[in-house]
Amino acid sequence: MTQTSEKQSGRWPRGQSGNPRGRTRGTGEVGKLRASIAQHIPDIITKLVEQAKGGDAGAARLLLERVLPPVKATEQATPIDLPAGTLADQGRAVLAAAGAGVLAPGQAAQLLTGLGALAKLIETDELAARIAALENPHGKT
Repeated sequence: MTQTSEKQSGRWPRGQSGNPRGRTRGTGEVGKLRASIAQHIPDIITKLVEQAKGGDAGAARLLLERVLPPVKATEQATPIDLPAGTLADQGRAVLAAAGAGVLAPGQAAQLLTGLGALAKLIETDELAARIAALENPHGKT
């Protein structure tokens, strides 16, 4: 039965509540507080806007924090010419550009990560070709 599995694991099975007829949502103290404030929300917002327009920095901050998302820093894309040589040569070019101040350190790190992922892809392709050649010893397809 389910009681033995409940006792063995110490937990209820997924999707099954330990108290299916428990307290309904919104009947606790927080729910009562929200219900009592809900009818006054338009007046509260209007008053906050008036205070913010009147120079109250706290009211302005509260409104802006709740309405506008925080501004995130972004990096500008910087074009860079990579040599047509090996991946190691391209990595050296990225490091030289970062050292010269042409690339931001974060951009250089991302480019080097991309070059590392590309190296793994190339390695995987070469291994697949070598395995295919070993499995077909006479070069027949």
